[in-house]
Amino acid sequence: MNSELLVSDTAHFRVDYEINPYMHIGAQPRPEAAAAEHRAIVAAHLAAGRKVEYLPSVPECPDMVFTANAAAVGGGRAVLGSPPPERRAEIPHFREWLTGRGIEAVEAPYAFSGQGDALAFGPLLLVGHGQRTDERMLPVLARELRREVVPLRTAGARWYDLDLAVGVIGDGTLAYCPEALDARSRDTLRALGADLVEVGVEEAGRFALNLVSDGTTVTMARGVPRLAAELRDRGLEVVELATTELAKGGGGIRCTALTLDGP
Repeated sequence: MNSELLVSDTAHFRVDYEINPYMHIGAQPRPEAAAAEHRAIVAAHLAAGRKVEYLPSVPECPDMVFTANAAAVGGGRAVLGSPPPERRAEIPHFREWLTGRGIEAVEAPYAFSGQGDALAFGPLLLVGHGQRTDERMLPVLARELRREVVPLRTAGARWYDLDLAVGVIGDGTLAYCPEALDARSRDTLRALGADLVEVGVEEAGRFALNLVSDGTTVTMARGVPRLAAELRDRGLEVVELATTELAKGGGGIRCTALTLDGP
């Protein structure tokens, strides 16, 4: 689980447009600080024993550091993301990289936010919809990735991707913000029989759930002490990192890593 990740870099990271509530053109990330945050994230992945692959960013793609939106990958196949128009120039670069590694890349016929809205949870694929992913992608993902899909509708633009509302901790454990999902989706999640860790709106809004876990070590944002303590109480190693500059683009730790391994 999350043992092989694809990352990019912050060389061209900036806010050229506003496509989520966290982005403001007047609040630009500081280049050196953003680069330091990203280096620390990559170092934490390596220290946890995860393999990290690298694709250089390009000048015309200021959000390319957020590799998670590029695709959903599993079983040697990838369903490519179909992001907002401002980010579509990223996809050919990721397509070329994936196919060059022998991964079959499938185009998304509808709007799709890649792994941002498609989280593997054991044999299941939790798929967010209602914001950046069209509900019609649900059967497409089930068919192409050969996974049972669990649909979850996020509760507004603040939770524009599922990975802001739900975090996969391990095969049997999920963290989630109840207020970030609609009522039916909360019931769906609770019916899975998982160990559920509830996270408040305040911490979720600071990217608490935008984390990467391999079931042993959780790499997560600094400044969300309640969730960090809950995870440590469950015997997990927790690594807390600064994401202040990355958050200016609306992303955190999970956003910067596309998982390449999976059933």
